[in-house]
Amino acid sequence: MRTPTPWGAQTLWAATDRYAAKILEISAGHRTSLQHHVHKTETLLVLDGELVAEVGGRTLVLGPGERLHLPAGTVHRLGSRVGVRLVEVSTPELDDVVRHEDDYGRDVPSGPVGPALRLEG
Repeated sequence: MRTPTPWGAQTLWAATDRYAAKILEISAGHRTSLQHHVHKTETLLVLDGELVAEVGGRTLVLGPGERLHLPAGTVHRLGSRVGVRLVEVSTPELDDVVRHEDDYGRDVPSGPVGPALRLEG
């Protein structure tokens, strides 16, 4: 089922006790919250458009066919200047989101958010 989000939409098309899969659509000029997951690990595949990913303080730009792996604990934000569609395949912890910043007024914990991996270099 396609579900609207503040940044676009997502379609959960597979969910088991071992994995989940979604299609994410990020509208031009929008982005997800800056976040990490305590348990959830994700791998993303860009289908079309351009993904701008902030990962551990670095900015990566990915196009169709390019992939990004985000281990649990990785601080990240996904966005697009022109719009993007991507596949997200992850472990099944769909509600495992710790927000650090959010453009849309969604809850962000006050104070320390706990351990998070920040990629170096």
